[in-house]
Amino acid sequence: MKKEYLITLALMLVSAGVAFAGGVKFQERRQPRLFEGVRQGVNGQRSMSAGSRNGGANMQFRQGSRPVMGEIIAQDDKSLTLKLADGSSKIVLLGEAATVQKATVGTKEDLKNGEFVLITGTENEDGSVTAQTVQLNPPQRSTEAAQPQQ
Repeated sequence: MKKEYLITLALMLVSAGVAFAGGVKFQERRQPRLFEGVRQGVNGQRSMSAGSRNGGANMQFRQGSRPVMGEIIAQDDKSLTLKLADGSSKIVLLGEAATVQKATVGTKEDLKNGEFVLITGTENEDGSVTAQTVQLNPPQRSTEAAQPQQ
């Protein structure tokens, strides 16, 4: 009887260990989301409902784009430096093809230190981002959700 009890206990412990390891692997495969409202759309594009702050606009992120949101802390005519929600900073390159958006189309001159922006673009090998779009005063999301995508 005692031997059966020990075998049952050992099987339960092994099962619990396998279940735990499976949960860890599952969590590793999940990608963190930059925004709570991000969802996969048609043709692999991501979209996010921006809410009533900018008239309910829908932002489209191209496949391979990397959204970055933060406060402008420095700038020149070709780049911005953003302070991210986690306190780190990110350099964003403003190429000629980048568009600056607000309630109406803006320009690079609309970008001022202290403004919050949402930038979509592609990540470069050095960790900087080349902007495709820059949205001024994006809807604010919780800071927990504003983690960069891996």
